[in-house]
Amino acid sequence: MPRTLMSLFLAVASAGLLAPFVARAQDAKAAPASSDPMVSALGYYPMTRDASGTAWQPDSSEHAGVHSRHGEWTVMFHGLLNGVYDRQNGPRGDQGAFVSGMLMVMAKRPLEGSDALQFRAMLSPDPPMGKRGYPLLLASGETADGVTPLVDRQHPHDLFMELSASYSKRLSDKDSLYVYAGLPGETAFGPPAFMHRMSILDSPEAPISHHWLDSGHITFGVVTAGYIHDAWKIEASRFHGREPDENRYNIETGSLDSTAVRLAWNPTDALSLQASWAEVKSPEQLEPTEDQTKWSASAIYTVPFGDDGGWWSTTLAWGRRTSGGNELDALALESALKPAEAWTVFARAERTENNELTSVGGHAGPIYSVGKISLGAIHDWQASDHTKIGLGGLVSVNQVPSALTAAYGRSPTGGMLFIRLKVD
Repeated sequence: MPRTLMSLFLAVASAGLLAPFVARAQDAKAAPASSDPMVSALGYYPMTRDASGTAWQPDSSEHAGVHSRHGEWTVMFHGLLNGVYDRQNGPRGDQGAFVSGMLMVMAKRPLEGSDALQFRAMLSPDPPMGKRGYPLLLASGETADGVTPLVDRQHPHDLFMELSASYSKRLSDKDSLYVYAGLPGETAFGPPAFMHRMSILDSPEAPISHHWLDSGHITFGVVTAGYIHDAWKIEASRFHGREPDENRYNIETGSLDSTAVRLAWNPTDALSLQASWAEVKSPEQLEPTEDQTKWSASAIYTVPFGDDGGWWSTTLAWGRRTSGGNELDALALESALKPAEAWTVFARAERTENNELTSVGGHAGPIYSVGKISLGAIHDWQASDHTKIGLGGLVSVNQVPSALTAAYGRSPTGGMLFIRLKVD
């Protein structure tokens, strides 16, 4: 692994900036529910239900984060950094090393009555990997230079993945209204973003179905209003439809010209369901005159496993988006098993209908149905009370139709080796 990657891990692991977040939370039994670190800022339900943006996951999900109290404020910190060596085989393959992950800080406090205010910031270490991102066969979306589409590469995420604020008004023990705004933030569409889903967050590999399911997780301008009743939630967003450009360090602005609506239901502690729709104005930089309509539905199932704090989590998600007058579908099945404290095994199977794999100048090409299966594992070692160091790897097999065999080869493979620093 390149020396620069190891240096980054050591620097973060020893940074004094983490010290304020390592203090244990004070006893909050007598405090209002909105100040309890384990109660959501958006309603009277467990914080474990909250995922990325305003998306839900099962109540039984594991909660990662280090909490501390500062007067009326409850602060939570969570960090995940992967140093990855990536090799994608075949005629269109490539190799390289990169750093991915996220650093997140959340602060919330009670207001008058039982209302609550919350701020959240999430940063990405992706930009230094370069504008072309990292090799990933069958992935597509966005551009590195504003001219050429990224194909068989996963684009880097912006430095600022989320800078958001939310306010909730509690109506009863089961009912609440809330407003969420971000620049950037996440729209009310799809399941939680892939790096937040327990079923696959241990993998450093982005899904090839990303732009069908959860590409709105970095949206430069979004306002969401929602109503929660017990295990039900209905919410709607107005947001800026254009996807982030190739400048990964800036804050972009634009009109709130697009709409998303999502219905979510957690019928049991172990199950979270959602269905969503979006009308997106001019999302693609290379095809600015083309709008998209998107649909999504997903189910997430998470339960404890074994007697050593283990768990099992599975996500089944479907997405559809229009492109060039065509309806393109994607299906993803992810599952992760943590049988013991030190080990996590994960797998993902995907199928997408993609018209960007042979596009020219940003113009759509023929539609091809392609697939990918990945399997991996990671072993963690406890480095301190709130930090773990892990070593992991994954292998993947890609499936392409005969029309693409000359371009990709037969069932081209890929793989990643990675070292991870986790702070929670």
